[in-house]
Amino acid sequence: MRLAAIALGSNLSSAWGSPDAALRAAITRVAGLGTLRAVSTFHETAPVGYLDQPNFQNAALLLETELEPTELMAALLEIECAMGRDRIATPPKGPRIIDLDLLLMDDLVLATPDLTLPHPALAERRFVLEPLGEIAPTMVNPASGKTVKEMLDRLRAQ
Repeated sequence: MRLAAIALGSNLSSAWGSPDAALRAAITRVAGLGTLRAVSTFHETAPVGYLDQPNFQNAALLLETELEPTELMAALLEIECAMGRDRIATPPKGPRIIDLDLLLMDDLVLATPDLTLPHPALAERRFVLEPLGEIAPTMVNPASGKTVKEMLDRLRAQ
């Protein structure tokens, strides 16, 4: 079994209702991929990069799973697609019904064409680190050796 840290985000209403409802629906679907160990509270955050869009609701969860990293990432992308996200038709960092990012998976460091672990932008994303810090402050980024709390403290100090 592996422990995966997954970030969730939504800023569009959908068939599930509000962005909060889309996050809850995604959490239920992700839980089907293993055993849900923790879920953060939802955080409202301003968009980053592509600014002309609604604020996001962000969360993080910890999932214990037997899936290999590439299998888990493929399953997360399938959930996004099933919930109505079209990564090709929407601008990068643009509005979305659901966004699921695999952040960390145990102490794995991996770089393939389809997946990089730890997530390459993890240490720069306060909107990811704040919810993750609620549920896994001592989880370590194996590439840097820094804990989630240390990465978040650095961003807060900037």
